[in-house]
Order: sequence, then C-alpha cells, then structure tokens
Amino acid sequence: MLDIDAVNRPFWDLLSAGHGPLALFDTHTHIGSNDPDGFKQSPAELMSVMEKAGARAVVFPMHEPDGYPPANDAALAAAEASDGRLVAFARIDPKLPGAVEEARRCLDAGARGLKFHPRAERFALSEPLVRDVVALAHERKVPILIHAGRGIPALGRDTVELSGEFPDARLILAHAAISDLAWLWKVLPEHPNVFIDTAWWNPADLIALFALVAPSQILWASDSPYGLPLSSFVMHARCALQAGVPDDALRSIAGAQTERLVNGEDPVWIGPPPGPPAAPQDPLLERVVAHLTSAIGRMFGGGDPDEPVALARLACAVGDDGPHADVCAAVLEQLDLFREHLAPPPPGRPIPVAGRFVVGALTIARTADVPLPARPGAPHPTREGADA
Repeated sequence: MLDIDAVNRPFWDLLSAGHGPLALFDTHTHIGSNDPDGFKQSPAELMSVMEKAGARAVVFPMHEPDGYPPANDAALAAAEASDGRLVAFARIDPKLPGAVEEARRCLDAGARGLKFHPRAERFALSEPLVRDVVALAHERKVPILIHAGRGIPALGRDTVELSGEFPDARLILAHAAISDLAWLWKVLPEHPNVFIDTAWWNPADLIALFALVAPSQILWASDSPYGLPLSSFVMHARCALQAGVPDDALRSIAGAQTERLVNGEDPVWIGPPPGPPAAPQDPLLERVVAHLTSAIGRMFGGGDPDEPVALARLACAVGDDGPHADVCAAVLEQLDLFREHLAPPPPGRPIPVAGRFVVGALTIARTADVPLPARPGAPHPTREGADA
C-alpha cells in the first residue's frame, strides 16, 4: 500500500529535531462527498490524517451544489466530536438569500470562522453581500478564508479594500495567494489583518511567498484531501527554510498564529520577511527543477510526464563527487518511488496519486540548502542510477 507520509516521516523528524518543537495547526482542510471534482473526505478520514501528522485543523465543507446549511452543520458536528483536534469554519455563498444569516447562525453555533470560494460559487469580492459578511466577521473578530488559487481572476485589490474598511476581520487568501502575489506582497505591511495560507505545491511560488511576506502573515495549510498534512508541511517548511525563515517564525507559520486567529486573539508580530535570496540557484539543479515542473504541468493537463521525468533523471547524473550529489540522489529516490507506484489517477483527479513523489522531488531539488535526512541504500547520482 502506498504510504507517502511514511516516506516523508524522516524529513519531518529532521525538521522537528533541528527546528522544533512544531505544533501543527492546519488552516485549510475539507470534508464532504458531493464535490463535482470527485474528491471526497469524511470526518473520520480527516481525523486519521491529522492524527498521523499530530496536527489540529480548520475544517469546512467541500463544494456542495445544493447549498451549505447541512454541510456546515456536518463541519460543526465534526469539530464537536473531535476532542479539540478540529475547529469548524462555515462555508458561505454570498449570492444565496440569507447568506449573512447563515454565517451568523454558524458562528453562534460554534464556528470559528468563514470560508468563501469565489471560483466554485462564481462571485466577485466586490459584490454587496460579500461586504455584509465581512462586516459580520469584523464584528465577531473572526477569520474568512478565501480561495485565491488557480481558476479565478485577481481578487487581491478587493481584499485589501475590505481589510482596510474592516480591520478586525482576518482575511486569509488561500493557495499562496498566487492570483495576486506578484504585487500583493508590497502592500501587505499596510494590511496586518490579511494573511496568506500555504496550500500550494510549486516551490517557486512558496519560496517567493516566504521571502517577501512577513511570517506573521503566513499560515501553514495542506488543502486536505488534495494535500497530505504531514507531507505538505515537510514541503512547505523546506521552502520556508530555503527562503531564510528563522525558527521562531517557522513555529508561527506552522500553527501558533492560526491558533491565535481561531481563538479570536490578535495576531502576534514575529518579524520582517527575509527578503530575496542572495545566492542564485545552482544551474545544474535549475535543470532538474525545470524538467520536474514541466512534468507536473503535463500531469495537470492530463498528459504523459515520462519525457520530462526522464530528462530530470538525466539531469541528476552529476556523479558521486559532483555538486549537490546528495540532493540529486534524494531526487532520484523520489522518482524511483513515482515509477514504482505509478497508476492511473482515481476518478475526478487530474494527476496520479504517485505524482506527489514528483512534487517531493521538485521540492528537494529547489531546497538544496536545507539538510536531508540520512537515507540508507539511496541511489547514487551516477549515469547508471539516473537512467530513465
């Protein structure tokens, strides 16, 4: 049975030993069974992956085409039954009648925050009822998590306008805020109630986030079931350390700031962002990164990643005494696991489950300055070990 978390456990152990203690609080997880994309996750399944990671989590409904009151009740019930491991956010569609009333009902029933999904529900943050819900979040001093990933136009300008008008609303842009990160980082110091979660896979976006945004405004998130909590944290923490994030800031990102927000407390300032990296990326590893990024792009498009994966393997043939030989060996180990476990993706999923190993290989290649765990029997980055 494929256990990706078991592969990443040595990476977690090394992070904990070198930078801990790390109390994980996942800002972004889902439950539900009716999402049109085919993904499903029950409360019991979410509890299982969180227990494996030793993490707490924010939970809210997946896309429910028939509306959210019953789904919000399910999230509230899951949190109530979790012995403190889960806290519920209510998912709100501001286009539906009674959206503000539903938000108020759920907050009164114990929800710790709200969730907007402008792509799934097809709305803009400039719509009047959005403002009404944000006003309620300001009144209650609770977070609103907002989808800000692929598939939507930019929404950052509406977010910063709302944050200025409602400073006690905590607005969390999900998915590394890739819709607006190109400029958003410059204005975030003026909007301390805007946060960004890390529920994303591309190290280029994540390292830019960690380098340019104050760690106080970054919250770790896995996007479960789309991401695995333990493996996602390993990937995101490696990117943070590569960007120069110090240990106290890493602990804030891992969960301390999320815990303050869901408890209605004020966020704590940890310090400025580290800034752009001083050293350029190694040109040999840049080749590996480029080919693996291409492979993942092909998988997302439903295509065959074999050619760019093969090129990435060949790019790792630096020799036992070559630069970053240990990094290339670790990349090859991940790509061997990808080849061993490759199978067609389950219904509704754009990439095979084993594609997570390609993401792992990409992350290792892009975070060469972060120590690697010992890997007995790992392949050597020779021409033979790199054969496609």
